[in-house]
Amino acid sequence: MKRILGALLATSALLGGGVVAAAPASAATSCYASSCNGLDPGKTTCANDAKTIATGNGSGNIQLRYSPSCRAAWARLLWSSGAGTIEVNNDLHNRYKASVPALGSVNVHTRMVNDKGITSNAIYTYNGGRSWDATPRR
Repeated sequence: MKRILGALLATSALLGGGVVAAAPASAATSCYASSCNGLDPGKTTCANDAKTIATGNGSGNIQLRYSPSCRAAWARLLWSSGAGTIEVNNDLHNRYKASVPALGSVNVHTRMVNDKGITSNAIYTYNGGRSWDATPRR
């Protein structure tokens, strides 16, 4: 009887909030400006407030994405016109490329570059390097 009573008391303590479970750790990481160089925006909190600040003049499928909270930028290709590469670069000569595997590839993105107080742009090169599209520097 004492064991049953003890088990009931323990159960009521759990149900009544006597034991509080720890919150799960966040899988996302945060960075700021130069500490974002080379990080994947999809694995950080930077993608949460990202906005497109420039698009390419050719196909319009290349975008320069920017996170105000992280002060970082990256290139994103919405839809590819052919296999090739995309690149993001900044005034400090930081640059990251990503492969575009084939015609019709969607949502390919680069790693991030610092964009605090400097400008960046995104470039899409395809068709064996004979065709390209780029965003203005922002």
